[in-house]
Amino acid sequence: MDIVGIIVLDSVVFASWLFLVSAGITFIFGVLHILNVAHGSIFALGAYMGAWLAAWFLGGQYPVWLSFPLLVVGAILVAVTVGPLIERVFLKRIYQEEEAIPLLTTFALFLILEDVIKLVWGIEPRFVNAPFSIMGQVRLFGISYAGYPFLLVCISIFCAVILWLVINRTLFGRQLISVIGDREISSAMGINVPRIDTFAFTLGSFLAALGGAFTAPMISVEPGMGIEVIVLAFAVVAIGGLGSIGGAAIGCLLVGFARVAAVQFYPELELFVIYTLMVLVLIFRPHGFFGGIEVRRI
Repeated sequence: MDIVGIIVLDSVVFASWLFLVSAGITFIFGVLHILNVAHGSIFALGAYMGAWLAAWFLGGQYPVWLSFPLLVVGAILVAVTVGPLIERVFLKRIYQEEEAIPLLTTFALFLILEDVIKLVWGIEPRFVNAPFSIMGQVRLFGISYAGYPFLLVCISIFCAVILWLVINRTLFGRQLISVIGDREISSAMGINVPRIDTFAFTLGSFLAALGGAFTAPMISVEPGMGIEVIVLAFAVVAIGGLGSIGGAAIGCLLVGFARVAAVQFYPELELFVIYTLMVLVLIFRPHGFFGGIEVRRI
């Protein structure tokens, strides 16, 4: 019974963490039709900014719990600076190009941002575990578990609800859906399509930066951390279907359960099961579970 409880808890936590990153990728693809490889670097930027702000703040002997809002502030700073910069300077020029051009452009941006991170913060790992420690332990199903990972679960659920409300219950969401349906008609109707593009990319970047900022207290923040994240996120959106937020959530759960079960029983197959699952899904459903004709719906 203990092993089942551990698998369920670990899977939900891992899927929640992965959702923060994957939702941003699939949201940006749903609106802009660009597979943003630089998303991994934005995740890393969020982790570095969050770790840097939290370490600076905690160095002043302030209450640890006040560092949590700073992690959000770090994610916002990254999103509102890097997001519009990338979208307005680089991506807006290539929306009409073939799919390979945006892919190569965002891959180049990924490499550039990785070096920018090294220039700004150096190559030494950074640790800021006080926010993790202050959450203590919780006991579920007879299992003692660190409390901080459940904060990620709450943040992921909160982001999913907010994202749904923004898309389905706001004027911006209605304009967004119109732009996804037909950009030219939307523009003719008076919708500022370039502004929608910038907001959408910034919102997707914020999700990645937020995931990075709240991951920082759990790990060693170091160069290259965005690579593993972006590869896992691509597996998730391939399984769920590009452009589908619901598909990303399902993909995160499937990847989470597959990975955690492998870690428990056959640790050496941790990555093998994830990518085998992705290949099997793509063989039988090339557009993922919620891809195909649903790809333009978010």
